[in-house]
Amino acid sequence: MKYLYIIIGLLFLAACTQDFEEINTNTNSPVNVQPSLLLRQVIYDYGEQMSYEGFTAGNLLGQYTTALDFNLFDRHNLKSPQLGGNPWPIFYQNLRDNEIILKLSEENPAYAVYEGPARIMKAYMTAGLTDLFGDVPYSEAFKGDNTTVTPKYDSQESIYIGENGIMDNLSKGIEALQNYDGTIALEGDILFNGNLEGWLRFANSLRIKYLMRISAKVDVSQELRLIVNEGNFIDSNSENAVFDFSDSEPNNFRLARLRIGDFNNFVMSETIHDILSELNDPRISRLYRPFANSITEDEYNGLLNGIDASATTVSLSDYSLTGTIFRENTGLLDANFMTSMETHFLLAEAALKGYIDAEVQTLYETGVQHAFNYWQVELPSNYLTGQGAYGPQNSLETIITQKWIANMINGYEGWIEYRRTGFPRLKQVSASLNNDQIPVRMPYPPEEEALNNTNYSIAASNTNGNSINVKVWWHKDQ
Repeated sequence: MKYLYIIIGLLFLAACTQDFEEINTNTNSPVNVQPSLLLRQVIYDYGEQMSYEGFTAGNLLGQYTTALDFNLFDRHNLKSPQLGGNPWPIFYQNLRDNEIILKLSEENPAYAVYEGPARIMKAYMTAGLTDLFGDVPYSEAFKGDNTTVTPKYDSQESIYIGENGIMDNLSKGIEALQNYDGTIALEGDILFNGNLEGWLRFANSLRIKYLMRISAKVDVSQELRLIVNEGNFIDSNSENAVFDFSDSEPNNFRLARLRIGDFNNFVMSETIHDILSELNDPRISRLYRPFANSITEDEYNGLLNGIDASATTVSLSDYSLTGTIFRENTGLLDANFMTSMETHFLLAEAALKGYIDAEVQTLYETGVQHAFNYWQVELPSNYLTGQGAYGPQNSLETIITQKWIANMINGYEGWIEYRRTGFPRLKQVSASLNNDQIPVRMPYPPEEEALNNTNYSIAASNTNGNSINVKVWWHKDQ
C-alpha cells in the first residue's frame, strides 16, 4: 500500500508539472531585453554618472575646483572617496550591459546594426577605465554569468593595442558600420538619433584621441595621417557626441539635485583662477560666480586645493562657487563624450609633434573657437591675437591648457592629460596626504581586494601595493 501511494503521488506530480513552463511564462513580459532599450540605458547611465564623477572627483584631481570640507580626496587620499571618487562600478556595470548588446548583435541578424555602436562604446568606456586605473580586469570580465566572477587583470598595453582591445574594437566597429546594409534602424541612440555617420565620426575622433594617448609608446603617424586624409571625424559642434541635460528632474545634471550644503562644498580652484585671469578669459563668468564678499560685481577668487579643513577656517563668501550652468541652468549643459574642440586640440598637438602634416595654429584656433561656442560664450575679437594667441614658445602648454579649460565637465580628462603632458602646471596641494605628490593613477577599490583577491594581489604587487604614485603603461618613461 505504501508503494501504491508513492506511485500515485509521482503521477500527480508529473501531471502538475507537465505544462509548468508554459503556464508560468508571462507572454507579456519579454525574457530578453531589446538592444534599443539597453543602448539608451548604457549611453544615459554612463554619461550621467561620469559627468557627475568628472565634476566632483575629477575636477578636484584636475584642479578646476577645491573642496572646502569632506576633502580627504582633494588632499589626495584617493582611497577615501567622498561625494564622488569611486567610478569603478560605473565602468563595470555599463561595460557589462554593453556586452549584452554586442552579444545580441553577433547572434541575431536582426540586431546587426547595434554591433558598430556597441564596439565603439566598449572601446570608449574601456579607455576611460584603464586610463584611470592602469591594468584592469578585461578579457575575462563582463562574463560572470557563464565564465568567471574573478577575472584576471590585463595589462594596459594589451587592453589598448591587443586583439579585441580599444583600438581593435574601434576598427571593428567602423567596419561593422560600413558593412551594414540592412534596413533596420538603430534605435535607442540618444547621441546621434540613429545616424550611423555620426557614429563613424565619433569612432574616428576616438581613434585620434587614443593614438595620441599612446603616442609615447607606439608609432602613430601612419594611422593618424590616414584618419586626417579621410577627414571623417568630428569637425564641428553640430557633430559632437553629446546628449543634453534638462533644467528639471529627472534628466538634469546631478549637481542640481545635491542639497545646497553639498553644492557649496565645491569652489573655484586657485589653479584655474590664475590661468583664466592671466588669459583675461570671459569663460570665467560661465564656469564660476563672483564671490559673495567681492567689492565689484565681477570679481572671482579661487582657493588652493587640499586644505586641512580641521585646522583651517575658510569662509564660503570669500570664494567663487561654480556657475549656474551646473545647478540652476543645467539645460545649457551636455553630457560630453567627444567633441570637435577636443578633436582639434588633439590634431594641433599631432601637427606640432610632426605626426601629421597640418598647420598647428589653424587647428589650435579652431579648437579655441569651438570651445567658446560649446560653452556659449562669445570669443573676444582680440583673444587669439592677445593672451590666447598661439606662438612657438610654450606651444604644447598653450594647446593643452586650452583643452584643459574646455574640458571642465570632464575633470578626469584634465587630470589624465596633465599626467600625459605635464600641462597645465597644477599646484602642490595645501595639506597633502600623499607626500606632496600629485597622484598618477586611481587606486583599485577595496571590494576588489575582498571579492577578487588572488588577481587583485597580483595587480597590487605590480603597482607597489596599489600605490597612486605608480605610472600607467602609456605614462611610464616619458
